[in-house]
Amino acid sequence: MTVLTRERCHLCTEVLVIVRRVCADLGVDLVEIDIDLPGQESLREEYTDQVPVTFVDGRRFDFWRIDEVRLREALG
Repeated sequence: MTVLTRERCHLCTEVLVIVRRVCADLGVDLVEIDIDLPGQESLREEYTDQVPVTFVDGRRFDFWRIDEVRLREALG
């Protein structure tokens, strides 16, 4: 599972609480990418207005908000 984030993003903070809990519960690896860091220019260009953006199995799952039940089903 991958989450695109940025600093000082209240939605990112909310989504990461849920995603971290679900990933820990299910034993799923989590990759967090700050799109504002150097080297992430292409991600920033594509997703800047959608962060946080979540990906499951390489496919975009959600953006801005996340439903914990739906995420558990997707990862389970």
